[in-house]
Amino acid sequence: MNSILITAAISIILGLVFTPVLIPFLRRLKFGQSIREEGPSWHRVKSGTPTMGGIAIIAAAILAPLAVMLIKGTLRYDLLLLLLTALLYGFVGFVDDFIKVVKKRNLGLSARSKFLSQLLVAICSTLSLNYLGYLNGELLIPFMSAPVDIGLWIVPLTVLVQLSVVNSVNLTDGLDGLAASVTLIVSLFFTICALAFSQMSAGMCMAAVGGACLAFLVFNAHPAKVFMGDTGSLFLGGAVAVCASVLQMPLILIIAGGIYLIETLSVILQVASFKLTGKRIFKMSPLHHHFEMCGYSEVKIVLLFSLTTLILCIIGYVCIMKLF
Repeated sequence: MNSILITAAISIILGLVFTPVLIPFLRRLKFGQSIREEGPSWHRVKSGTPTMGGIAIIAAAILAPLAVMLIKGTLRYDLLLLLLTALLYGFVGFVDDFIKVVKKRNLGLSARSKFLSQLLVAICSTLSLNYLGYLNGELLIPFMSAPVDIGLWIVPLTVLVQLSVVNSVNLTDGLDGLAASVTLIVSLFFTICALAFSQMSAGMCMAAVGGACLAFLVFNAHPAKVFMGDTGSLFLGGAVAVCASVLQMPLILIIAGGIYLIETLSVILQVASFKLTGKRIFKMSPLHHHFEMCGYSEVKIVLLFSLTTLILCIIGYVCIMKLF
């Protein structure tokens, strides 16, 4: 418990220190966000806002648990693997952002290169976790009093979960403070679950991520002074996905991280509907843009999605109460 609280505190402090130092540095490098033409027209005023602020999130979330391990004099190999997985996803996002801001290619990495990079990280991470015994084939099913053993099927499931969540968080990062707010709540949920199951490494990882998100929100809340970019969103998605898998909770993640799922489904349904019927279901996708087009302010949408996430996390907790 103390290690988790200390990790969260250090992560918050580091985030509050790193981010304001990083922002002017990004400005000097002219690492400004390019706004897509197909997005809401009023988002164009955000063009030039420093991006790649996810570097500060990564630094805080990685250094905090490492500092605690150093203070405690313990080395947690499972925690190192969790952090490494998230870091590798963050690196893929960094490369994508770098191409966007330096080479002025708004789409960054090609879809194929981005997917293959993520797939490689997911496979290596999952096989390593399985080989070292941190994935044991057990899966928590909502409202069941004991986990279900699905054997080696846990491997493809974990790969699928990582790929899905990483890209879902990336889609959610479309408004000031949205991805950071939602992920803060989801991280807190998994920190509590990790404590309940005595999974200290996953708890420390999620506490560090939550602390980094909280600190980043000081600068990323509307009007945002900095964006996390794919550097931050892919890192956050990777951290949440791999910790949920280690906690045997990918199905619970579907509930607690319901906003991620809804955002992704809105894009899939929009594309499918347009291709099949020539008509759009939403005014714009992902879903947060639909609410914008309906007249809701960014602040209201972030608040709505955050409250929804809080409710979904409570439902997720109720789903696993029989296991306590």
